[in-house]
Amino acid sequence: MNKTMDKIEFEAMLFGRYSLASPQIGGRRLDRSVYMLLNRLRMAGPMTIGQLSQAVGQDVSTLNRRTAAMVRDGVVERIPDPDGGMARKFRITAEGERQLDRERGESIETLAVILADWSPQDAAAFADYLQRFNVDIERYLGRPWPRP
Repeated sequence: MNKTMDKIEFEAMLFGRYSLASPQIGGRRLDRSVYMLLNRLRMAGPMTIGQLSQAVGQDVSTLNRRTAAMVRDGVVERIPDPDGGMARKFRITAEGERQLDRERGESIETLAVILADWSPQDAAAFADYLQRFNVDIERYLGRPWPRP
């Protein structure tokens, strides 16, 4: 096996393990999938269950259970399609925005601590490479993620 690919695979596995979505590292209170769904709804606007399924690569039955819990928790709401379609859409609520902002703030603070010894140039280069890596994965999967 190519030593570079072997190293990337191993480090990517660890990166997933050390995710900022873990309470031990990022102080996360929202489930990682809820955090991702809230981010997606914030960036893309209201989406149907089918659109969410396509966007995040999860089956509709899983998303039905997850979004039902999110509605109960008050972080999303079901609304009529603003474009007049038949399907109802999910939209992030003010409470969802508040929880997402809190979690993002905590994650950013944690990243600042973890990268405190990095030069600004190294941190910027890492951000650029990580974005490039994610964009290439998204292209491979055919599921681009909106970016600010």
